[in-house]
Amino acid sequence: MDVKDFVNILGAEFFVGVPDSKLRPLVDYLMETYGNKGTSHIIAVNEGSAAALAAGYHLATGKTPVVYLQNSGLGNIVNPLLSLLHREVYGIPCVFVIGWRGEPGLHDEPQHLVQGRLTLPLLETMGVKTAVLTRDTTPADLTHMKEELAPHLAAGGQAALLVREGALSHAKQKYENPFPMRREEAIAEILDAVKDAVIVATTGKTGRELFELRAARGEGHAHDFLTVGSMGHASAIALGIALHRPDRRVVCIDGDGAALMHMGAMATIGAAAPENLVHVLLNNEAHESVGGAPTAAESVHFLHIADALGYRRILNADDTFSLRHALEQIKAHRELTFLEARVAIGSRADLGRPTTTPAENRDALMETLRK
Repeated sequence: MDVKDFVNILGAEFFVGVPDSKLRPLVDYLMETYGNKGTSHIIAVNEGSAAALAAGYHLATGKTPVVYLQNSGLGNIVNPLLSLLHREVYGIPCVFVIGWRGEPGLHDEPQHLVQGRLTLPLLETMGVKTAVLTRDTTPADLTHMKEELAPHLAAGGQAALLVREGALSHAKQKYENPFPMRREEAIAEILDAVKDAVIVATTGKTGRELFELRAARGEGHAHDFLTVGSMGHASAIALGIALHRPDRRVVCIDGDGAALMHMGAMATIGAAAPENLVHVLLNNEAHESVGGAPTAAESVHFLHIADALGYRRILNADDTFSLRHALEQIKAHRELTFLEARVAIGSRADLGRPTTTPAENRDALMETLRK
């Protein structure tokens, strides 16, 4: 279905959410039509925040908002859905448009399989009436779905449209920024500098590029933890390792979208202040792994935030020369450090995925940490 027909049939006037690859046609259309800073469309830092924004919109207007997300984001949305929106609490109607990763019977990455299997039962348990959109769903079908869901929404309930692969279509939008350094170049510089440090890589293309760089260099993967799911939690994982293995230098390679999603972790890191932890933020101001739509990072001063939260050494880089200089400082000092490196949007067309399983990754790293 053409996404314009989809949006017109929904008839909503406010969209808020977190980008997803299966929902890229919707996100691209919303960006082209409304941008990301007005009263019609906002890209939120996480799905729970999106639900709260939607609640505020309903309170202000009495109208029904649309919240879009990948099904992995249901974990972030459970609390506001059940303790704020639910018809037994405030009874705030909301339509969720959910990209279905890990759909049963289809191949997908390991981090999506459990979530995919439990998506429908979880929505049912939470009282969310759900319809599934496929490649064969027509505008007439969607109109009928909307009519069937209308009484539930009118009674203060929530509904979901679960979107399968290829159900929506729209011309892809190209997202760019002015930064010259490629993310993969930055990761290679980090590997050169930190040697045998433990590296915790955020979800998405960062971990994939780290894995392939290690392979290309003839190095193993036993010093790395690839956070294939749990977006926004890599820095907390790194903190847990750093606190309990103070003899090891630990480097978290984070992304701007991930850091914003659960930025409170930076306050915990600053308060704990392990001197062996280096927090590197590769900032391209984009949700690149799911299409490239913008994050809120353009207006965020991460260096000021890190300083205010207690990081001891604050560094920045916007090209390979300044990155090398910053990494030299990191090698020369042992203190809680925050490094923001501005990087371009984009990756190799032939970028692959890790060939080891999450369990193999876990075991190899734990063996390294035992030594």
